[in-house]
Order: sequence, then structure tokens, then C-alpha cells
Amino acid sequence: MVTRAVPYHVTAAADGSPVAETDDAVRVDLADAPAELWFPRSAVVAGALDRLARGTWREGTGELAGHVAFDPEQVDVTVIDGRPGDDERDVTTKRFPTWGDATDLYEVLDVRPESDTRYVSVARAVAHRPVVEASQILGQTIVAASRHAPGRRVVSASMVFPRAADARQPYVIDLDPITHGRSFTALSARATQGERTCAAGTLLLDVTADDVIRHADPMPDVPGPYESEPFDMGVTGRDLRIVDAAYTGDPDAPLGPPVLDTWVRFRDVPDDQALHAGLLAQYTGHMSIAASMRPHAGIGQEQAHVTLSTGINAIAISLHADVQADRWMLYHHRSTFAGDGMTHAECRVYTEEGALVASFTVDAMVRGFADPSKADKRVGL
Repeated sequence: MVTRAVPYHVTAAADGSPVAETDDAVRVDLADAPAELWFPRSAVVAGALDRLARGTWREGTGELAGHVAFDPEQVDVTVIDGRPGDDERDVTTKRFPTWGDATDLYEVLDVRPESDTRYVSVARAVAHRPVVEASQILGQTIVAASRHAPGRRVVSASMVFPRAADARQPYVIDLDPITHGRSFTALSARATQGERTCAAGTLLLDVTADDVIRHADPMPDVPGPYESEPFDMGVTGRDLRIVDAAYTGDPDAPLGPPVLDTWVRFRDVPDDQALHAGLLAQYTGHMSIAASMRPHAGIGQEQAHVTLSTGINAIAISLHADVQADRWMLYHHRSTFAGDGMTHAECRVYTEEGALVASFTVDAMVRGFADPSKADKRVGL
């Protein structure tokens, strides 16, 4: 059990009536159960606990004495994702339980060196489907390569993901130097957990040089972040906006082209270019499958891991410039093919000012389960 203070305002409500609110909530992360959020008893509305049904809340003991926790299945527990003084446009809400905070994501991406060529991930308690995202391993590998060759930027990385890693257990990223010249460093990389290879690929790093020629695909003409719909993906400190509210996950949502545009920004990112690049890469696996589903009636992301087996098989990314992940980035996802149980997407990442900072492709699978009743028991691709 890991206990920590929550740096956000938190509210609880039942049937539309306030139950509690506080700036002093305590989060408890458990090994094999959803996280819990505990309110000081003094933050509870007078008489609210008496009005709630049996089993809706419980009293804390030990270090949580003087606190109460509400069942989020019966009480709406909401984290106000913003800080004092923030522009109201930058304040969003996240329904609890959340995966965690952006700071947790930074810790996960910042793999620990065991040697100059071996890095180890941080294990994390995950209650539901504890599978490591493919793009997380890609982001971690970019961080590891940047640590291995300081002063050089990862300009290209390509990885395949033949097996899933368990998020509750650490895994190792091994780098194998191919060459280290005056300008370029080339590495092969392999992520393993136990005896299983979870990911493998190659990376190219460069000291970069002055322009001889320059051009770039223009940014699509889409509404900006504040004209786009906030979307809750369970991470505080990360702001996510969907252009035209085009993503819901609902199989019955209106049909559209195989395109999704998403604005993303992270709060309080350390001044560490490797982490900024890793964060950009970490999000590359989130929306390309959803884009491929938009033209197809009765198909949506809500069916993933329930009646549909979906997963990222390969990502190839080119980083065209240094990344500022604490500023708005537009991810333009365009699925160019779906068939034979596979999808392919060609994607771009732009700054709010329109500069192209990254291009990437994603190959993924979308397949029906032979026995849907066993879907929740499956772990991995």
C-alpha cells in the first residue's frame, strides 16, 4: 500500500447532491485493487453520511483514521485537474479512480540505469488489465537511448511488440551499440521480462546540423485546443482535447472518416529533453486504432479487450525537432488501411504554432475473440 497527498481539489456527490470536498485528500494505491481516495471527515457535508446507503462509504483506521472513503461505483468522486491561478480554460475534471498523475508517468518513463547499456523499468500496481502499453516501452527506450548517448537526439526509432509485458513486474531494456560515429549513433534495443522478449527494434541518434533544405507537411486546418472537447483518460496533469469530439469509444457513435485529431499537453514536465521526447512517443499508441474504427458501424473502442482483441504490433517514429511536451501538441492520426485483422495509420505531431515535430506510423490488430467470455482473462497482444 502506497499513501500520498493529492495536490488537487477533490469533490464527492451522490444523486447530484454534494457529499464532500477538500484540498487535503489522500490517495492510496493498492497492489491488486483500484486506488482509493480518502477525505478528511471534516470535509464531509453535515448529515451526508447518514443519507447515504449502507456500503457507500467506510471509515478509515490506522494512519487513515479520521478519514472516509466513498465507493466510486455509487458516489461520483471527481478530481479537479487544475491549480490555483490557472486559466479556467486549463481546468478539467477527472473521474476517480484514475490511473495516476502525469508525475507518475514521468517516473515510469525515466528508466533506471543498471549499466551504460541496460535500463530497468519501474513496476506499478495496476488493478485492471495490467498490460504495459507498447508506446510506453517505445518512450522508455527513447529515454534509455538518450541517456546512453548524451548530446545526441533520437531522430528515428522503430519497434515491434511481439508479447505483452506485465505492468506489475519490472522489465529490462538492453541497448546494443551498432555504431557510434562523429554524427550518428545507431543502437538495437530489446525489452525483456523474465525470459520473454516483449519488444525489439532499432534507434538512430544524431548531433543534428544546420539546414541545407527544409520543408514539412502543413498542419491540418482544425480547431485549436480550447475549441476542442476535453476527454478524461484517467491521468491528472495531462490535458487531452479531442477535435470535433470525434472520439467517444461508443460502437453506436456517428460514423466518420478514419481520422482523429487530438491535442495533448503535460503539466510540470522536468527540464529533460529525453523525457519530453519519451512523452511524445508514449502517446503514439493511444488513438490510431480508434481512428481506424470510425468508418465502421457497430465497432468502437469500448469493445476492446471485451469482444475485440486489439493491440499495437509496431510503431516507427521520426523526431524532427526537440520536443516541448508541456506545450500543446496536435496528434493527427489517419488510418490508411484496415483489413485481414490489421490496421495501419500514418500520423503527424505538430506544435500549436504549426511546426511539424514528429511523424509516426502504427501497425495494430483488430480481431474478434473466438470465445468472448474469456476476453477479460487475456493479457497481451
